[in-house]
Amino acid sequence: MSGDRARVSVRVDVPAHDAFRIFTEEIDRWWRRGAKFRHAGARKGIVAIEPREGGRVFESVDGDPPFVIEIGVVQAWDPPRRLAFSWRNASFAPGEWTLVEVDFAPQRDATLVTVTHSGWAKLRDDHPARHGLAGVAFSRMIAAWWGDQMASLRLTARGDRPPAP
Repeated sequence: MSGDRARVSVRVDVPAHDAFRIFTEEIDRWWRRGAKFRHAGARKGIVAIEPREGGRVFESVDGDPPFVIEIGVVQAWDPPRRLAFSWRNASFAPGEWTLVEVDFAPQRDATLVTVTHSGWAKLRDDHPARHGLAGVAFSRMIAAWWGDQMASLRLTARGDRPPAP
């Protein structure tokens, strides 16, 4: 981990086509809730991926009025092997983005899902998304965040309910 990227892998006990489907079609079920993971915070909302290259990765938030936050754009859509999307946090300025790549590697009766989140070097050292961290410490924080998400994906794939925030 250099500070530019974080990589996390999790084994899910379903075939790759199911792992890809759960990751993309059921993202709102496994994507953790709460302010650490969603722009909605305590409000209701959904996270979704439009299933095609150029599709949006977005969060729709209930409110008065309701609103949608585009958090990324699908860069690669190759079921059941690979998904890639640009990533923007609410604190990102126009033109700032990172890249999330998700690989689905079959392993007998399971799938190894690997998320690589890169492009952080493009953001200045004092960027709010860094939470005062740089280098390896920052990469560890991002890896832990994705680790929480992938643990939730694993639970959802086996039919368990992800943990509450």
